[in-house]
Amino acid sequence: MLRYTNGRIARRFLSTCSASGRGWWGHVKPAPKDPIISVNEAFLADPFPHKINLGIGTYRGDDGKHFIPQCVHDAEMKIQRSKFEESNSSAVRSKFVQECVRLAYGNDLNVVREGLFAGVPTLSGTGACRLFAEFQRHFYPNSQMYLPDPTWSNHHNIWKQAEIPVKTFHYYHPDTKGLDFASLLNDVKNAPDCSFFLLHPCAHNPTGVDPTEEQWREISYQLKVKNHFPFFDMAYQGFASGDLDRDATALRIFLEDGHLIGCAQSFTKNMGLSEHKVGCLSVLCQSLNQVAALKSQLQLMSRAMYSSIPFHGISLVSMILSDPNIEALWRKEIKVMAKRIKTMRITLRRCLENLDSSFNLEHITAQVGMFCLSGLTPDQVKKLEKLFHIYMTPDGRISMAGVTFSNVDYLANAIHQVIRIDEEALRSCYV
Repeated sequence: MLRYTNGRIARRFLSTCSASGRGWWGHVKPAPKDPIISVNEAFLADPFPHKINLGIGTYRGDDGKHFIPQCVHDAEMKIQRSKFEESNSSAVRSKFVQECVRLAYGNDLNVVREGLFAGVPTLSGTGACRLFAEFQRHFYPNSQMYLPDPTWSNHHNIWKQAEIPVKTFHYYHPDTKGLDFASLLNDVKNAPDCSFFLLHPCAHNPTGVDPTEEQWREISYQLKVKNHFPFFDMAYQGFASGDLDRDATALRIFLEDGHLIGCAQSFTKNMGLSEHKVGCLSVLCQSLNQVAALKSQLQLMSRAMYSSIPFHGISLVSMILSDPNIEALWRKEIKVMAKRIKTMRITLRRCLENLDSSFNLEHITAQVGMFCLSGLTPDQVKKLEKLFHIYMTPDGRISMAGVTFSNVDYLANAIHQVIRIDEEALRSCYV
């Protein structure tokens, strides 16, 4: 009798839910697609055999394929020989964070030697940013995050999801295709005291425009005057100059100036670990008591968000950074990767020059790192896709890792053609 009654109640409940609400999710609308994901989906759906994907920001070799450095294979073999046990995973995770901080700030600084940092492994740089946004929401709920204009599109999503008000500060000047330094400083000065500023320490995404060392020193000074908090998203260390330490110059300047710093690191690109999604969030502190407090809070939040990241990726990065021979190999491979990107910048510019293109070309080689903000309009980007099967984000950002010796002539000719089409259309308006 009880079983029958319960069954009848259950059927009545399901019938009521179905009739009254037509399910729970009728009010949910599709989210806008991420521009990078949309580009990749369109590229994959295109059957054209010579299509080019310039949207994805992961490193690829000149064969156009995903590249895994030899240092990763060497670390893999050494890990297998040493037979890491899950019981020592806590020690490996701790070692991983220490090595990440050393990579960012250098060997000789007191903050590293004395352990004045709270750090946790994260799901790549995205996870590090999201975790810090959550930390900001908990302990500075009335603060706001200033993002460079432009920045990686997902930065806006991350801080908005954490319910942190987002504002932008001037960064890129579309006319000069370089840094709008004066406007940047004005925005820093005019922001409310104790604001949070997100900075790209090297290989800025999407512009490829980095401040000079002297400009970084001035930015650091002005942030210190206003007591702003600098949060660095370092997703492309090594890709700007080919030198891991040189690409960390900005962080070390800020540290020398007495800032407490937050830093998101990713090894998805510079170690080719896209499948492992290995990252680290570190926050510098003034005392070991602060370290203990911040670390416990970050661990609590990360456990609620994703529990822990897969152990194998942490092991690989920890092995590469802690083994002198493997790290030396990685540093050599980073130079090769950065040099290939720089070579493709030079080659693309030369190919366009050979076509007598009217396109402004200097910024192609003046910008650094993985990306080139080309200056192509959204309409020109659409023409490249429709007429030539070349895919990039609507803002004209070119992932230089997708440019190879086998496709650079085709790319240059396509850019030249779409610009000429627009020029001829413009001339016809005045005839």
